[in-house]
Amino acid sequence: MSELDPDRLFPADPGTRELARELYALVSGLPILSPHGHVDPDLIRLDQPFGDPAALLVTPDHYVTRLLHASGVPLEQLGVATEGADPREIWRAFCSHQTAFVGTASGYWLQHELGELFGIFDELSAENADSTFDLISAALARDDFRPRALFQRFGIEVLATTDDPLDDLSAHAALAADPGFAGRVLPTFRPDAYIDPAHRGFRSAAERLAEASGTSVDNYEGYLDGLAARREHFVRHGAVSADFGVRTPLTVDLPGAEAAALYKRAVRGELSFAEAEVFRGHMLLESARMSVADGLVMTLHPGVFRDHHGPTWDRFGPDTGHDIPLASEFTQNLRPLLQRFGTAPDFHLVLFTLDETTYGREIAPLAGFYPSLFVGAPWWFLDAPDSILRARAATTESAGLTRGSGFIDDTRAFLSIPARHDMARRLEASYLARLVREGRTSISTARRLVVDLIDAQPRKVFKL
Repeated sequence: MSELDPDRLFPADPGTRELARELYALVSGLPILSPHGHVDPDLIRLDQPFGDPAALLVTPDHYVTRLLHASGVPLEQLGVATEGADPREIWRAFCSHQTAFVGTASGYWLQHELGELFGIFDELSAENADSTFDLISAALARDDFRPRALFQRFGIEVLATTDDPLDDLSAHAALAADPGFAGRVLPTFRPDAYIDPAHRGFRSAAERLAEASGTSVDNYEGYLDGLAARREHFVRHGAVSADFGVRTPLTVDLPGAEAAALYKRAVRGELSFAEAEVFRGHMLLESARMSVADGLVMTLHPGVFRDHHGPTWDRFGPDTGHDIPLASEFTQNLRPLLQRFGTAPDFHLVLFTLDETTYGREIAPLAGFYPSLFVGAPWWFLDAPDSILRARAATTESAGLTRGSGFIDDTRAFLSIPARHDMARRLEASYLARLVREGRTSISTARRLVVDLIDAQPRKVFKL
């Protein structure tokens, strides 16, 4: 094979495929907007050469290591939280288990990365592991494979990072002030440890926030003021959103005195699990109130059982492949928040889910009424071709095509960003081509909509 299939992901029906090609051509070259992700801003600021192929494409990517682990490869053999692992041996193990990735989103993205960036079109295998390792290593040593050169080559216009509320954001400030860098690298306010008493780091986070705010750690009003002040700091550095990763999307509207009492007990570690959930739910509602005031888009990522396997967490830490989706409920859980802010002018709430049954049952109907609420793009275990198309169909039927967030890559794997966005563009073109072929919309409308879905919609939702 000498190139990637130019018709990949397009419908098999010849007529629909031809229309999909036409629609894709309208958006294939548009700039990449990535308003939510996890790339380290220092990657761009420092612009250092990437390491070896294993350190770049295998070890830090828990999408990849989890499937290798399931196939019997120990995490330490992949260099996860382990010093001294041989990069070439890691790459050999990866290449020897390529069938584990057939049909997966990770396999699709890797195929795109290897072909488009490194000219590797043959399937990886034990036989070509060493030669591909050497080929990629040679490319990574070149200046045109440094992060800033790739940022420009990928056509990235906006790249949002995910940051601790007390981060000084010096990396973002340096990039914004650099006349030689034209892109926008924006911080995102991520306060999980600061608002969830069940979080392992809650007490420490509350203490650091109090110190930064010049207030007592058990002062609830000072705590709220401290969070608001840090949000203002993020806004000054270009942030457009505040992101929340929670187990459930429960929201609670507590009286101030009751919330203050819970907070004081929370910092002393005295809350039950149920009480901690109530306080976190109240803080989600308070965060929405702050978004109404400061304009930050509120994004909600619920429904994950973090660190499912205790022994793996003990040895390797978080983000090592054993976070598992949970069922979620939005309609009742979000009602207190939406009662207060669902029709507030300029408030934007983007809902993500790992429970795809909620797309058509709850999220789309909610987005089809509340002007503040938008359907988040399929995320994590669902940002794969088939599940993206299922979500598109499930949400469009009751919310239409204008109530989505636009595509969100949500990745820390920098080299996969163009592969993910290209996938989304092909799938939107395919979906609209089917609507045209079925007589459900016109080709002129589809031409306009495909550009809106890729470009105008994320700009609107995330206020870019």
